[in-house]
Amino acid sequence: MDEQITGGTGIAGVAGLEMQQIAKNFGGVRALRGVTLVAPAGEVHSICGENGAGKSTLMKILAGAIPDYEGRILLNGQPVRFSGPRDAEDAGIRIIYQELNLVPQLTVADNIFLGREPRRGGKLGWLDGRTMEQRTRQLFDRLGAPISPRARVGDLRIGDQQMVEIAKALAFDARILIMDEPTSALSDSEVARLFRVIEDLRKAGATILYISHKMNEVFRLSDRVTVLRDGQFVATATRAETTPEQVVRWMVGREIAAMNYRPHPIGERPILEVEHLSLPRPTHSGLPTLKDISFTAHAGEVIGIAGLLGAGRTELLESIYGATTTAPRGTIRLEGKPVRFRHPDEAIRAGVAMVTEDRKSLGLFGQMSVAENITLRRLPELTYGKIPLVNPRAEREAVERSIQELSIKTDGGRAPVLSLSGGNQQKCIIARWLLVEPKLLLLDEPTRGIDVGAKSEIYQLIRRLAGQGRAILMTSSELPELLAVADRILVLCEGRLTAIIPRAEATEEAIMHAATRFLDKGTEPSPRAAAG
Repeated sequence: MDEQITGGTGIAGVAGLEMQQIAKNFGGVRALRGVTLVAPAGEVHSICGENGAGKSTLMKILAGAIPDYEGRILLNGQPVRFSGPRDAEDAGIRIIYQELNLVPQLTVADNIFLGREPRRGGKLGWLDGRTMEQRTRQLFDRLGAPISPRARVGDLRIGDQQMVEIAKALAFDARILIMDEPTSALSDSEVARLFRVIEDLRKAGATILYISHKMNEVFRLSDRVTVLRDGQFVATATRAETTPEQVVRWMVGREIAAMNYRPHPIGERPILEVEHLSLPRPTHSGLPTLKDISFTAHAGEVIGIAGLLGAGRTELLESIYGATTTAPRGTIRLEGKPVRFRHPDEAIRAGVAMVTEDRKSLGLFGQMSVAENITLRRLPELTYGKIPLVNPRAEREAVERSIQELSIKTDGGRAPVLSLSGGNQQKCIIARWLLVEPKLLLLDEPTRGIDVGAKSEIYQLIRRLAGQGRAILMTSSELPELLAVADRILVLCEGRLTAIIPRAEATEEAIMHAATRFLDKGTEPSPRAAAG
């Protein structure tokens, strides 16, 4: 019989969960050390910890992705042990991974029902494509996301792909739903819709295990919070029994420096001048074009770029970097000289570097080591003169210097880059670009999926790099982040620049007002928006 979508009307066989003394080794590394977690049915239970604390490993064990572990799992008091993900799914456990687990070449409907496709005439019958599309539409109606079931997943922007992952987890009866950073690529409106779905599931008796580094989400959603650190259980408390500050202290074992903006001298010399920048057609992502954007970035200045998802933040950076599929119109000057980059390689040679939002697909080389990821753009300069062989000593010195300067936590340059936490992976990418000594650094959501401790370190690094005379453009969907780091904030709405706000005048309310300026009115920006 075909499996049915719950539709938010009920959860079959609600479960209470107990994970007792769970332990797991990877080689000689102890990833989990006797962790116990109890989550009753009908509860949202947040699991917090820095990257590398063991949260994802614990959830992969529950989801059947890691079948070899010590300890035991009980559902409704009955011991279970899953041999694989399908086994866990059959028991009503679904997981939304932080790293997207989709097939880009397939349609949205195909991805959602992959391996569990409804068929006409029994298991060996024809795929029932009409039913798949109908159920997919029901899911996205429930999520309030206008995504076509027939769209190819690879053509969707990151935020829509995240919604497909969420719909995939909701598609069948779920007694326990694991969400690993589910909002990392979602807009505020999409997050609000997801929270409503979570509340529906809780009322229907589902157990929600929620992993997030965002304390505002944790304390908005959770009934209880469990904290892990270095693979060990630290504490469990109800929301009323603790505070965000206490949870952060449990997570990191130390006080985190407050995210307070600290001004530093900004030079009068313009590094980047943008005048009347526009994109004549939508880019490959399908987001709005850019329309008549003008601003200037000076030496030592951090400019934050705010706006709702789809406002054109990434397109602005890509237009400067030469990474759009259509050529932008307008004028771009780098240190006073007009430039028009046709490819990122031209931008890099001119002294422009970009850290992309999608760290996994566009930033890291997962099969390479830490050293190889850091030195990739400088290999020609680390060879024996004209001989095309890498000089190990020169490479080692460059890597050691980068690891020390950026405080990258690693066992050494030869460690696999994927063995590092998300924050340290991001530092490796930044280190790669710093070796080419850029004048202009473009950062697209540089702290996405990074824990609070690593975020604080990234903020300090950004301010330090600006203090060395670089100009930095940084997008972020987290307004407190921009308020902590940026000297000025550009606000975009539907591809247009609606405000340039000095840090002294910037508030979350002022930014959100400018970010939603055209959504209902269709008015034109004020003259101040073009000032720079």
